[in-house]
Amino acid sequence: MLLQILLQATEQGGAGLAVFGAAIGAGLAAIGAGLGIGKIGGSAMEGIARQPEAAGAIQTAMLIIAALIEAVALFAAVICLLISFKL
Repeated sequence: MLLQILLQATEQGGAGLAVFGAAIGAGLAAIGAGLGIGKIGGSAMEGIARQPEAAGAIQTAMLIIAALIEAVALFAAVICLLISFKL
């Protein structure tokens, strides 16, 4: 629904509203990635504290998941930038 509102605003010459929506989207993607990576890091530290012998496996899994989250956040930010520069 929000996307429809933004698209209607751009059809009527409201480029500022679309850029504002893209900025909000990029900000939400960054906040979501930060919260997700923080939760992963905290959970990994708890897991390592409970089972120190599994530290290597936990750390490897943590880094892979954090990289995937960063990739999704970067993709979302690029899409938002493309939307804002398109106008």
